[in-house]
Amino acid sequence: MTVVIGFEGSANKIGVGIISDGEVLSNPRRTYITPPGFMPSDTARHHRAVILTVLKEALEQAGLKPADIDCVAYTKGPGMGAPLVTVAIVARTVAQLWGKPLLGVNHCIGHIEMGRLITKSNNPTVLYVSGGNTQVIAYLERRYRIFGETIDIAVGNCLDRFARVIKISNDPSPGYNIEQMAKKGTRYVELPYTVKGMDVSFSGILSFIEETVFAMLVETTERAMAHCGSQEVLIVGGVGCNQRLQEMMGVMCKERGAKLFATDERFCIDNGAMIAQAGWEMFRTGRVTELEDSWITQRYRTDEVEVTWRD
Repeated sequence: MTVVIGFEGSANKIGVGIISDGEVLSNPRRTYITPPGFMPSDTARHHRAVILTVLKEALEQAGLKPADIDCVAYTKGPGMGAPLVTVAIVARTVAQLWGKPLLGVNHCIGHIEMGRLITKSNNPTVLYVSGGNTQVIAYLERRYRIFGETIDIAVGNCLDRFARVIKISNDPSPGYNIEQMAKKGTRYVELPYTVKGMDVSFSGILSFIEETVFAMLVETTERAMAHCGSQEVLIVGGVGCNQRLQEMMGVMCKERGAKLFATDERFCIDNGAMIAQAGWEMFRTGRVTELEDSWITQRYRTDEVEVTWRD
């Protein structure tokens, strides 16, 4: 049995999760809720104030002691610099105090591996949509290959900016509140639709609404499926919770005779368990991060990581 604890804090969520051989033992988290938008320094200050409490909750909920942990995983990047550093320092300290190996994890791959674990999908085309990232991804030859991505801002950031302009609340999140308002809509307003090959563009048009944005994402995902011959789609990332996005992607999948996989807010929103799960996969293949290499990076692409745990 291999038990991995994961620390996540790349944006406004701080979470600590524990995974044991594919079972989520605990996954508490906190969210830094502010007026629309959040500053890196303020977010880091929030994380420092609560991270030890969240760590204690994770151990108590799992019924484990530090001696039961085999590896300490943390988010290496991508993300906001100050929050990433805060979490990395705590993870390094914990690993040294407990005498455990340390492992830096790519945030995006954490989302993918958590989605694969929870949904039991086999080899899906992945749509990764969040506040900081928008990518269409498929696995090939020990890499998660990016088939298409945003060429400017992420879809979550687009929705956040839209919410800020029209003063939609940030509690619990701008995207959630936009989704609830959109459910009451009765008229579709035609807006610019910018798909450039396999990439998409969201910037400069703050009057975007989710119907147009999601249609662009469904189109590029379908193109990647056709290229890969894939019959599965997995949606991950915080925006992946959106029911309308899942519904639109489901229509496309049904027309292609494909299967759609998605998770709920427990696992699609940033959380510690996803870092623990990716760390668990990596640790089983002998991967560790030496202390002198345990830095963070705000830019850490999904396709930079060698995926040693998949055939």
